[in-house]
Amino acid sequence: MASLTPDKMSFDPASVDLTTASKEEVLCYFAVSENDYNGHLGARISSIFVILFVSSAFTVFPVLSKRVPNWKISEGVYLFARYFGTGVIIATAFIHLLDPAYKRIGPRTCVGESGYWAEYSWCAAIVLASVVVVFLVDLAAEVYMEHKYGVHRDEGATNVFISHEHQDVQPPRQVTVTPKDEECTERSSQGDSVTAERSFRQQIAAFLFLEFGIIFHSVIIGLNLGVTGSEFATLYPVLVFHRSFEGLGIGARMSAIQFGRHTWLPWILCAAYGLTTPISIAIGLGVHTTYTPGSKVSLIIQGVLNAVSAGILIYSGLVELLARDFLFDPCRTKRRSKLLFMPTPNRPDVDSLLHGDLHTVFWTGWLRKKSNLDSDQIGLKMISGDDT
Repeated sequence: MASLTPDKMSFDPASVDLTTASKEEVLCYFAVSENDYNGHLGARISSIFVILFVSSAFTVFPVLSKRVPNWKISEGVYLFARYFGTGVIIATAFIHLLDPAYKRIGPRTCVGESGYWAEYSWCAAIVLASVVVVFLVDLAAEVYMEHKYGVHRDEGATNVFISHEHQDVQPPRQVTVTPKDEECTERSSQGDSVTAERSFRQQIAAFLFLEFGIIFHSVIIGLNLGVTGSEFATLYPVLVFHRSFEGLGIGARMSAIQFGRHTWLPWILCAAYGLTTPISIAIGLGVHTTYTPGSKVSLIIQGVLNAVSAGILIYSGLVELLARDFLFDPCRTKRRSKLLFMPTPNRPDVDSLLHGDLHTVFWTGWLRKKSNLDSDQIGLKMISGDDT
């Protein structure tokens, strides 16, 4: 930040010659800022524990309730949370990650008009690279699964349709059980266990991609909340709500994965989501005197991490969550009323998905109206002389 201060101080916005002014200097004057930490240490410390509790509780609840038989919670509740969370995650990728990434390192920004950043659309390239890398890893994992288990992804769904078709068409007949039939039954049960193991590995791999992208996003959120200035009062409650619903969706997704009864993996994954933002807030508080979120270096770091996270969540949200649940699900209902508005066991609910999208869009719009977090809007207000 020190290297940027002299350039910023030498730029006089009151006497700008538009024919000779550097576009980079003008943009950086409005984008680059000093540390605006304004105290309220008690409230910031409380945010660590509040967000830790809320994030962990909403993530653990669906997983725990699935493992406690006495908690008789309707399957529709799980499905609503699951598809609501899908909507939140997809909206987060585009609104909370992709848009801020472009505003930090995209074209017509301080970073985007300087040095090598001005020679190419690096923000789009980073997002594309993230999508391609996740796709290649997903493809490699799929090929490995097919080679190891000898079953293709769609083979199980095809068998479901074939078996249902035969059950509807063929009349019932007497079956004589022979030792050979018993052997075939035993092999079939072994095949079912292999298919279950393969399904588990596919689901956990997709979930790890999803959580990795969210953790990247959470680090930036936590650091900024720890050092932000007057916007803290607005960011605090919004972040609590956002982490709650995002955690609920993640927990509902995790509850659908068939973990072993005595494995610690689901609890470790819940803890990873619950701890990331509070730890990042604590780090932000620890470095609040030296870390400047408005510096050029910080803008680059935030932009790159947001772009990487956006690419991961766009692929995971659209392919692993949305397409697999709504397009490739052989159990999807054909009745449009149920598909759109009625969550039933093993049936995707589009209405829940749209609620998740709208929730994220609403809170983002409200946040921007309540606080001047958009550097472009701040620049326009300063140029026009509007102090309101």
